[in-house]
Amino acid sequence: MKPLNYILAFIILFASSCAAQPKGSLKNKKVLITYGGNKTHQPKECVEILLPWLKSEGALVDTFSSLNIYANTEYTESVDLIIQTITSSTINKEQEQGLLTAVKNGAGIAGWHGGLGDSFRNNPKYQYMIGGQWVAHPGGIIDYTVNIRKPNVPIMQGISDFQMHSEQYYMHVDPNIQVLASTEFKGDNDPWIDGCVIPVVWKKTYGKGRVFYSSLGHVAAEFEVSEVWEILKRGIIWSSESRYSPTEKWVEPAY
Repeated sequence: MKPLNYILAFIILFASSCAAQPKGSLKNKKVLITYGGNKTHQPKECVEILLPWLKSEGALVDTFSSLNIYANTEYTESVDLIIQTITSSTINKEQEQGLLTAVKNGAGIAGWHGGLGDSFRNNPKYQYMIGGQWVAHPGGIIDYTVNIRKPNVPIMQGISDFQMHSEQYYMHVDPNIQVLASTEFKGDNDPWIDGCVIPVVWKKTYGKGRVFYSSLGHVAAEFEVSEVWEILKRGIIWSSESRYSPTEKWVEPAY
């Protein structure tokens, strides 16, 4: 290959690599991580996987195993991003209001599986912010396909449909989320849902805050699936840009 062709090939490869990444950076951004709840979801183990990557990206990270930090409004108003992995728990009014206000005023929030989509079952205001709520995983651990719906959105660029062996989350969802990936249910366990298509990955806004959710990540080992890990990393970066990038607007009813 001639030298010019090498240069052109490198430029094309570099451009495609850049295009596959969401705009923004975690460098010097203040990140709050809260974890706890259902231990079968391995919240602590997941955080231990996430921390080295966040720090390698230059994020300034604080971790808490309590929701009390949400009530510290002076602190929450200073963070750029909240990452939460707390399943099947409860939150009091002061903690919930602190969390909702922080996101509404510009903090991003990101998370996965039950740690964000099944955190506080008695709190519709929280669910309104997240954009959905887990209601079932028929069959438990099963094989299913994740279908990419928005291949041109930076979070999903370069990622193709892939297979999972995990809980397939059946969600109740806000029609105004932007669905990035979905899954189709079979009727093997519950015949009445045969053919139903349910969002797996989405993004939305709540006030000035960016909200990112992925139902993938039942246990820490699922981060070893390259697509699961890459989607989560990109979603975290996208969410962290709430205070620094223009608010995105869309209306895409998922009826």
